[in-house]
Amino acid sequence: MALNSMFPMGYQPTYYPNYPAQNAQPSNGIIWVQGLAGAKSYLVSPNTTVQLWDSESQTIYLKSADASGMPTMKILDYTIREQESPNLPLQAPQTEQTIEYATKDDLTALKGEIIEMVREELKA
Repeated sequence: MALNSMFPMGYQPTYYPNYPAQNAQPSNGIIWVQGLAGAKSYLVSPNTTVQLWDSESQTIYLKSADASGMPTMKILDYTIREQESPNLPLQAPQTEQTIEYATKDDLTALKGEIIEMVREELKA
């Protein structure tokens, strides 16, 4: 009787180790990591961007890898805003922007200063 006669010719059982599926997307679409160290150690496939949610703080990490597999990461902090009235939609906080423009006189004065500096350089 031939050895291993119960298996077809050329069949060799293969052992597949039970590796953790780190890059598999969870069913709810949120990938949780523990702090910045967990986000840094998370492996990202080339040409891929993933959102990593910090389980220890209110932070989201956007980790990307370029075509060569070199990772980059952006760190976002999020806050929760309370709704003032149930009938009103949430609004972004109003910030007062102060923009200062140069007047024509300011630009003319600056032009004169630059011309004067160039003349002094040419004399030297």
